[in-house]
Amino acid sequence: MRLSAFTWRQLLLLSTLPSLLFLSFSLQAQNTSALPDFTALDAYYEKSRQDWDVPGMAIAIVKNDSIVFAKGYGVLNNKTGGPVNANTIFGIASNTKAYTAAALAMLVEEGKLDWHDPVTKYLPYFQLYNPYVSQAINIRDLLSHRVGLPTYSGDLLWYNTTYSREEIVRRARFLKPTYAFRDGYGYSNLMFIAAGQVIEAVSGQTWENFIRTRILQPLGMQQTYLSVKELTGKPNIASPHGFDAQRKPVPTTFNPWDAWNPAAGIFTSVNQHAQWLRLQLNRGTYKGKRIFSEKSSHEMWAPVQSLPISPEAKKNIPSTHFSATGLGWFLTDYQGCKIVGHGGGHEGMNSRTVLVPEENLGFVVLTNSMSSIMTALANRTIDAFLNVPNPRDWSQINLATVKASEAGAGQPAGTPSTKTKIVAATSKKFIGRYTSTLYGDAIITETNKALQLQLVAAPTLGGKLISNQENIFDLQWKNPYALLTPTQVRFFTNPEGILEMRLDANNPDFIFSELEFKKVK
Repeated sequence: MRLSAFTWRQLLLLSTLPSLLFLSFSLQAQNTSALPDFTALDAYYEKSRQDWDVPGMAIAIVKNDSIVFAKGYGVLNNKTGGPVNANTIFGIASNTKAYTAAALAMLVEEGKLDWHDPVTKYLPYFQLYNPYVSQAINIRDLLSHRVGLPTYSGDLLWYNTTYSREEIVRRARFLKPTYAFRDGYGYSNLMFIAAGQVIEAVSGQTWENFIRTRILQPLGMQQTYLSVKELTGKPNIASPHGFDAQRKPVPTTFNPWDAWNPAAGIFTSVNQHAQWLRLQLNRGTYKGKRIFSEKSSHEMWAPVQSLPISPEAKKNIPSTHFSATGLGWFLTDYQGCKIVGHGGGHEGMNSRTVLVPEENLGFVVLTNSMSSIMTALANRTIDAFLNVPNPRDWSQINLATVKASEAGAGQPAGTPSTKTKIVAATSKKFIGRYTSTLYGDAIITETNKALQLQLVAAPTLGGKLISNQENIFDLQWKNPYALLTPTQVRFFTNPEGILEMRLDANNPDFIFSELEFKKVK
């Protein structure tokens, strides 16, 4: 299985940036306390699910501290069936980041740390690309995607590897920046892993225990889980789905990426997550109990790193005047209302959380698909509650955009050649151990006259090398995970022999070029 041209990373970026990316006109907001026509919304959601070929999804809407809508659609697994309902468990992925930010806010309130404390005060081993940045980075920087690294930099360190969170954070010092510290945006899962380590260092509890005891239990979220391992034996779990070559959904299985939990590790249902929405909209209070302060709520929802609004966006969304990161959230405005939101992209599941504080409105869309349907449904839901006359059909608009992107992309770079060549006897020169300062070792072996690549840190990542041309091989991944795209392996030589190995992939989810393997003599 592999993703088509419209990739998971693009979908995740669409879900993390402000929801209303596809709006193409501006109307004055018409605030109203009246609820929209839920029968019409319900029909719209189901038709959109069918149009996008999404196996299953669930939606919950909170208004004025009450769940006014909660429903599941479709199936748990498009091969084995099973109905989705409002209690079905999905991976919410990066919607987890707001929980991590709230946990740190609670520790700030207790006087155990300060937002402006340097990270090294709690993690002495924390280093980035130069000594100044390493010492200057503070807690707020970890949560606002402005440390200087490119988007998704270093994500291969957690993807199916055996590295602990501490080891991942230690290896971040080898990552190369693309812009100056606090002078640009680069979405960073690794910094949220570091934030989880700060929580552990300050509280004496693991990230999982802190989130469970200080947030989930007070909110009554007993059916919310903090690891893939906790899903074993539990009922009503949605299966993740990737895409086959024809872009049809194919069920996959969850992988236990516990190292990334502080960035993206929560599994829950829309009914459960709705309690989190109530807490957020009530500025830290749930059923009269204070979980975090109103001051912390304002802190997390305040702009930290500005995001550019392109000329095209200015033309298409004239009612939007700003876009920024907060602490674990993304912020923008639409029709005079502040929008607080985030998205999530798991391997096989995409989701979105949206808050409109001035309307006391929040909603969540969870799917077991890698499509971007959640953005279209978010747009339609906001329009319904703002009582926008003659709302656009965001589902069809966005779907047309996706299909046009796929049609225009052509064959992805790195696609294995259709003509497989026989690996020559000289292929033995490629056999050996290669090492990456960032990632660790990779090993090339020969089995049954075929070269095999194995990434040592990730036992499930590797595969057969099929000769393409001199010093270039197509990598046939042994486990066709949904996030892996066609990949080539290149060897660089000099007269004395093999010097380096590179993995080349048109994969916007992972930066394989960061690995830089050098042959060990």
